[in-house]
Amino acid sequence: MKIESKLPNTKTSIFAVMTGLANEHGAINLSQGFPNFPISQELISLVNKNMLNGNNQYAPMPGILPLREAISEKLEDTYGHSYNPQTEITITPGATHGLSMIITSFIKPNDEVIIFEPAYDSYLPSVELCGGVVRPINLVAPTYHINWTEVENTINPKTRMIIINTPHNPTGTVLGEKDMKELIRLTKDTNIIIISDEVYEHLIFDNIRHESILYYPELIERSFVVASFGKTFHTTGWKMGYVASPKTLMDEYRKVHQFSVFTCNTPMQWAFAEYLKNKENYLSLGKFYQGKRDFLTKALEGSRFKVLDCKGTYFMLLDYSQISSENEMDFAVRLTKECKVATVPVSPFYSNEVDNKTLRICFAKTDETLLEAANILKRI
Repeated sequence: MKIESKLPNTKTSIFAVMTGLANEHGAINLSQGFPNFPISQELISLVNKNMLNGNNQYAPMPGILPLREAISEKLEDTYGHSYNPQTEITITPGATHGLSMIITSFIKPNDEVIIFEPAYDSYLPSVELCGGVVRPINLVAPTYHINWTEVENTINPKTRMIIINTPHNPTGTVLGEKDMKELIRLTKDTNIIIISDEVYEHLIFDNIRHESILYYPELIERSFVVASFGKTFHTTGWKMGYVASPKTLMDEYRKVHQFSVFTCNTPMQWAFAEYLKNKENYLSLGKFYQGKRDFLTKALEGSRFKVLDCKGTYFMLLDYSQISSENEMDFAVRLTKECKVATVPVSPFYSNEVDNKTLRICFAKTDETLLEAANILKRI
């Protein structure tokens, strides 16, 4: 039987590859973005309570209303914008699924989508599966900022969507107010839809404001916000998130959502609905992860790796150009096999050949794990 691949150029996710290598060689896994410390016992108890209370059958298609109401209240309290929980918020089985279904809902063959690279690896294949065309724009290294003149020159009548991600995976950079105003200027009077991937919204450092789409009414009307409970509450294996948008956009999204997953894990929805009532469960995260960032940065002092500036997420980039001239993939593999520290090369986050001699490391780990890894890296 002859099979014609819909994604002929797509390989196994770099996260799966590097985690597989880490497991095979017994390496410290700083590659895949998941914490290695316990999650809240309160949150686990809430899930268990709702299972025992019988909340184990299908939830409504867009998610249970109490969770959507809690999200609406959280967003209004945090950013000052209120979404209608009935019609403008949908619970998803993880942020990646939400991203994919937004793209599926709106992108038709030959529609163009602007993404900024290095980019989270699901964006490009999700567009290509719909027959869309990705127009990648490289962030300007080593600060990884957007060249808005290039964006303006790339936008054309076929441009249907722009995907932004702040705080940014894999670089740890954040967009500023000037960036958002440029986005307003360039999308005004167009039919361009914006996806704002804000899964690390609360993992932001140095007293910087997270420039959410929700601060900008001119952008809200054309935008989806994508969020993740997994990233926020250290529960990546639960695969729970949500998307929010104006009703006109959400109506189209739900047409696709209902036939791709219909609904999500019921007892966990009830647990999150209750857990969100305590603001400190998410507002304390910036300080917590800033401490992790600073701990690892200090632990790496004296190494030949250069730590690049990190303002958000739980990732940072290490420049290894003073250590080796190897390409990123080869160096990351050797580091895993020989030194027993697994990282992620940044080059697979590009659709073209870009090699800045940088590795992404995840610092959502215990201090003991970070110190052990840093001591190894300092000997290289």
